[in-house]
Amino acid sequence: MTDNNLTLVLHGKMDLRLEEKPVLEPGNGEVQLSMRQVGICGSDVNIWVHGEHGGYIVDSPLALGHEGSAVIRKLGPGVTTLKVGDRVAVEPATPCRMCAFCKGGRYNLCPHVKGLAMPGCDGHLTRTFVMAADFCHKVPDNVSDGEAAMAEPMAVSVQATNRGGVKMGDTILICGAGPIGLLCMLTSKARGVHAVCITDIDERRLAFARELGADHTINVRGKSPQDVAAEVEELLGDKPNVTLECSGAQPSITTAVYATRSGGVVVLVGMGATTNEIPTAEASFRELDIRGTFRYVNCFQPALKLMSSGLVNVKPLMTHEFRLEDALQAFETARKGEGIKILINCHKETQGR
Repeated sequence: MTDNNLTLVLHGKMDLRLEEKPVLEPGNGEVQLSMRQVGICGSDVNIWVHGEHGGYIVDSPLALGHEGSAVIRKLGPGVTTLKVGDRVAVEPATPCRMCAFCKGGRYNLCPHVKGLAMPGCDGHLTRTFVMAADFCHKVPDNVSDGEAAMAEPMAVSVQATNRGGVKMGDTILICGAGPIGLLCMLTSKARGVHAVCITDIDERRLAFARELGADHTINVRGKSPQDVAAEVEELLGDKPNVTLECSGAQPSITTAVYATRSGGVVVLVGMGATTNEIPTAEASFRELDIRGTFRYVNCFQPALKLMSSGLVNVKPLMTHEFRLEDALQAFETARKGEGIKILINCHKETQGR
């Protein structure tokens, strides 16, 4: 094992640096991790380019990365559920465990949560990391390190479909064919939905969605929300029961409201501007439920089981892999919109997804 703790640190807009950081020892209830694969999220790219994301502003050096797989390197006092050598997917947040939200089973809403790669809490893009043991989830033997890193965005899709009440026989509209939209589509398919229509402005992503199993796709570039809603209804034979809005774009949010069946559910999954307009009269008169979704709660184990069972195959989404030493190139590739999910290999002794 090496104590070379190379870390990718953001110092400001478009200012990412590879630095040597100290190796921390695990405290009570913690484990020391040897990081393996870490995925680049759209929020990582936004934070790099703009210095903020969703109202979070980076005002001091911050290590990025929150989609990680790892191997247990050392146990802290009191850890009995894991052992050295275990492969884990890392849930990148630590709630207080004491507030009403935590005790009520909605720890994702904990006001005291420490979210990785958010101001004040470094992320996964490093050789060695210390994490609370109870947020490290054992990975099945038939799930690779790269797939284990995909457990985090998969958990987002599990939470989103949970919030939408997606069930067997539903028809679903998904707005946005990025990684989260595609995973929401695959998760909805695993739940036994009747049909999925997915929208985007990028024809390449729509073609990829069709390869993954989308029943219908619509390129919405230049189209009004009302026209897109009419096209969705024509393709599906009816308005969808549930719409998962995964782009965060204003026109897409409006489309979601117009397109969804009366009495249906719109889930706001994507994060764009901090304020958007919603056609409230349309939503009110047709009794639409508009629901937010934030991260995930008890979704990592279902996500890993979906991958392990073969019900969801995330391998086609894992299009690029870079070494940690080449992280700047990885981020530039993500910024250009090349590929789907870009992984960074943080462990120099391993290669491959």
